[in-house]
Amino acid sequence: MTVIDPDTQTDWVPGTDAGDDAEEMPLSLRLSIADTLTLGNATCGFMAVYFTTTGILIPHLSGSAETGMARHSAATAVILMLLAAIFDLCDGLVARKLRSSPMGAELDNLSDLISFGLAPAYFVLVYGMVADDAHQRVAAVAAITVLLAVVLRLARFSCVTMKDGMFQGMPSPFGALTVVSIVLLELPFVPTLLAVIGVAWLMVSRVEYPKPRGILAVAMLSWIVGAMGLLAAWAFEAPGGQLLLQTGCVLQVVLGAVIPLFATARRVNTIRDNRREARAAQP
Repeated sequence: MTVIDPDTQTDWVPGTDAGDDAEEMPLSLRLSIADTLTLGNATCGFMAVYFTTTGILIPHLSGSAETGMARHSAATAVILMLLAAIFDLCDGLVARKLRSSPMGAELDNLSDLISFGLAPAYFVLVYGMVADDAHQRVAAVAAITVLLAVVLRLARFSCVTMKDGMFQGMPSPFGALTVVSIVLLELPFVPTLLAVIGVAWLMVSRVEYPKPRGILAVAMLSWIVGAMGLLAAWAFEAPGGQLLLQTGCVLQVVLGAVIPLFATARRVNTIRDNRREARAAQP
């Protein structure tokens, strides 16, 4: 049935507008390949929280904690965070090569908050509850500090425009892996706490970090895969697994400390060079 619209004096067929809206909505909500990888990132972060709870926290609270079970659950949780980092690395590469939906940037930030904010912060919190020399409330403060640092960093990333190829502040995946590495080293409580807070500060600092592209992306992917192997060896109590894990954690922490030093030294040298050029240009 055709009806004349009294306002426009044009023909209108019932159901046409609804059909057009139905056709337009999927175009803006359709997930791309990059978005699917981003959702994989969020899923890994959630499952890391799940294994930390069911394999470490609940057995500890019920008094039935087993060292082997806790070891496997901790390794699984960290491996899931590493897998989330791989998804985070790949979704950016795929988005640049193919395309991303209008939701891509928002999905990426929300997924990063789960995998690299909530999951490592929760890992620190549970550590404060199960470790013999830890203080639960102080560990909770450190966990909140990590979570808020990631929130602030992701919010700033959405608002601040940086020069191409650089991040401002330690990237949240790198920060999350550094935080769990510090916990896995099983250092005394106070040094662990100070190191975790130091990583949180680096995430909201103005220190510049290079984006993982090209050779750096391949190196980062290789490092993550190697870390998964170290965690698996530790979980299954392979010969030398404990030493391998500690070595990997130390390297991660050293990288987290050295990169800011190099970035700061490079920035200082750039400032000095600019001053020299300015003086040379003066008559």
